[in-house]
Amino acid sequence: MKTFNIPEFYRSPLISSIKQIRKVNDPRKKDFSPTYIDFGPVAFYIARHFGFCYGVENAIEISFRAIDENPGKNIYLLSQMIHNPEVNKDLEEAGVKFLQDTYGNQLIPFNALTANDVVLIPAFGTTLEIEKMLEEKNIEIQKYNTTCPFVERVWKRAEQIGTEDYTIIIHGKNNHEETRATFSHSKYYSKAIVVKDLEESKKLAAYISGTKNVSEFYKEFEGKFSEGFDPAKDLSKIGVINQTTMLATETQEIADYFKKIITEKYGEAELKKHFADTRDTLCYATNENQDATYGLLESNADMAIVVGGYNSSNTSHLVELLERKFKTYFISSEKEITDKNEIHHFDYPNHKHLVSQNYFPDREKINIILTSGASCPDAVVEKVMNKIVSFFPDAKTKEEVLTQLN
Repeated sequence: MKTFNIPEFYRSPLISSIKQIRKVNDPRKKDFSPTYIDFGPVAFYIARHFGFCYGVENAIEISFRAIDENPGKNIYLLSQMIHNPEVNKDLEEAGVKFLQDTYGNQLIPFNALTANDVVLIPAFGTTLEIEKMLEEKNIEIQKYNTTCPFVERVWKRAEQIGTEDYTIIIHGKNNHEETRATFSHSKYYSKAIVVKDLEESKKLAAYISGTKNVSEFYKEFEGKFSEGFDPAKDLSKIGVINQTTMLATETQEIADYFKKIITEKYGEAELKKHFADTRDTLCYATNENQDATYGLLESNADMAIVVGGYNSSNTSHLVELLERKFKTYFISSEKEITDKNEIHHFDYPNHKHLVSQNYFPDREKINIILTSGASCPDAVVEKVMNKIVSFFPDAKTKEEVLTQLN
């Protein structure tokens, strides 16, 4: 796979060594069990896969190249490059200005842009409407377009099934940048609608099976369907695509559920006429990180720490999985760990910042799960590890730990 030129301060010598050892021992990525890093009084279960994915490294490389190649020019980002506060802060400090926030609210008016300005499209992509507006201003958008190739693959699949008259059901968060972009690209080719989860999918399926009156549809799915959507007609032929950072198992569960409903209505023989197979839209990196998290669930840990941006969808799903078994703390960096007795963390479902006291279990040896989202630098993960290890004066050194792994 391609290697990217990203700033060295995002990399971690320790994490890189651990990943390289696993790569050598498991080149085909078949083993999703964690790596056990034993510092003596404290040890860590490190996920088999975590941290920057292909799309994130691609976006960071392009962003910093744009800064280097355009001294003195106004450089704008449509919104956050990725959902990580450290990376976005670094870009801002390098002079990049944000046109919108993560929810699409305007920070700098588009009419302030000129043809001489540089505009970066974030890894999530953008809408066709914004692309058109930038092109009308004669702003070159492809040179620094950092849209993730796996997001573009979803758009391509939407185009394929859309041109065959399938209505596109998008599994995603309605206000997420990637979902807004995917919805825009999808509705260009066909009717489109967004569902958040299986529960919302079941509500939509009721209009396919006819157990719900179509008059209720427009209120129930307000703001989530394309113009002119007719549930009586447009749900007779469907395909499911996804926001790439959603739980892959949930996307598959949703697709399987709609397939079952369609089969019940039209019969197995007619299935292909009414349901498109879209399994190839699932992102490999999201899948690997989530499979590695399932591997963490098999460990005998005392607690879990997940590192990443609080508005990161893929990171929140890792938290969601680990919370099934462990007390889990979602933090953005080592700065959230005050000391051995206090940690600041984020309650994602309720969007609240919390402070927990005496969060370390009272044990002679503590085993901690440690992982991160796809937009979190490895350097931040190492800083979290270093902070925790510093609470134990008699802990082994990193050199001693790495020697044990080799």
